Amino acid sequence: MIIRLIVALAIGGLSGFAANKIMKGNTGSILWNVVLGLVGGIVGGFLGGKIGIGNGWLGSILLAIAGSCLVVWVGRKLIK
Repeated sequence: MIIRLIVALAIGGLSGFAANKIMKGNTGSILWNVVLGLVGGIVGGFLGGKIGIGNGWLGSILLAIAGSCLVVWVGRKLIK
């Protein structure tokens, strides 16, 4: 259980960091990257499950990055 939490936080941090760089974000906070990655992982996992993709570690990470980018994009549209 603890290992899964640590892995989820690590994947979340990596995914959030990657999405922050891809979307040219202005925040470099580790906490923000982890939160963004975790939310993106939820969004990406949900959407990936609907279309039947995302098996394995690589698929999960790619879906989390895509979901994080989507969250950043929607957030920017809502704020402007």
